[in-house]
Amino acid sequence: MYYEDVMTGIEMFAVVAMLEDLPDERLVRGRVGTVVESWAPGVYEVEFCDDKGRTYATVALKARTADAITLRTCQPGRLA
Repeated sequence: MYYEDVMTGIEMFAVVAMLEDLPDERLVRGRVGTVVESWAPGVYEVEFCDDKGRTYATVALKARTADAITLRTCQPGRLA
């Protein structure tokens, strides 16, 4: 299933966050997934997994549906 708009500059294995709900896919805004394929300019296959690494959704997305995010780690006792 494809969704409208265009994500650009997203690399393979980038971590992305949903920017809107996709009720048919049971995905909500803020859900985090990983880009596993680039189908065409601005079209990406994104995999969503649970905390045990089991895939619960794989969706082809276009544009403002998701955006790349940067994950940072913090040292204990320090704020990011």
